[in-house]
Amino acid sequence: MDLHTIESIEIPRTRADLTGLTTTDGLMSGGTWLMSEPQLHLRRLIDLRGLDWPDLTVTDSGLEIAATCTIETLMSAHYPPEWVATPVFAAAAAALVASFKIWKNASVGGNICLGFPAGAMISMTSALDARLLVWKSDGTDRHYSIPEFVIAQNETILEPGDVLRSITIPASALAQPTALRKMAMSPLGRSGVVVVGRRRPTGALISVTAATQVPYVIATDSMEPDMVAALVDSAIPPQAYYSDAHGTADWRHHVTGVLTRDVVVGLAGSPKD
Repeated sequence: MDLHTIESIEIPRTRADLTGLTTTDGLMSGGTWLMSEPQLHLRRLIDLRGLDWPDLTVTDSGLEIAATCTIETLMSAHYPPEWVATPVFAAAAAALVASFKIWKNASVGGNICLGFPAGAMISMTSALDARLLVWKSDGTDRHYSIPEFVIAQNETILEPGDVLRSITIPASALAQPTALRKMAMSPLGRSGVVVVGRRRPTGALISVTAATQVPYVIATDSMEPDMVAALVDSAIPPQAYYSDAHGTADWRHHVTGVLTRDVVVGLAGSPKD
């Protein structure tokens, strides 16, 4: 897509270069969505890749993912063998309506910042207790969980001038088995329901996205499929499910229960921590 309203492209090198951003500035990391449709309100593009953040930083405490890290880099990197949750990175990438060509450019942070219900990086990080570091426009830093960050369809807590810097996943979550299940109305269609589970010592943690307007994360003390599905159902208000071309609210509600049971069965077959 040619963005005819863009008058300049800036490449920041330091955080100070991000001062004074407004609603007419488009923050670009991969640009796959930004370039996919007209952006008539934008006059300037800010290419965050110029900040040269390390894509992935592995420490004893966990994994830090730069907001500009591509989905391909995330899913193809080598991780400590005890991090048994990392296969969910590729599973989440496959839940996107995207090809490997998109993975090469689309960024983890960009997918999260869009705040779409079917944002697969939102699905994955919400299930792994991720914390998001946001550089606020006033120079301060704030940390958010995924449910705190995404507040409505295509809406996040980001204000003009705010920049998502990184996503940190704790080693404790990465050391626990995961399972992802998705459902779409057509084989290559956008996900209508995505359920991600993580097996903890005390039970299953379930993340529900795509089916609901915002992410829901439910921690349970059970590994019994029907019980976990009932707990998830009681934790999500019926009005949270929505209807669009990719599925009705009733269908999404029902399929969430089906996939939750399947996720728990998959987790039960995983090796214990």
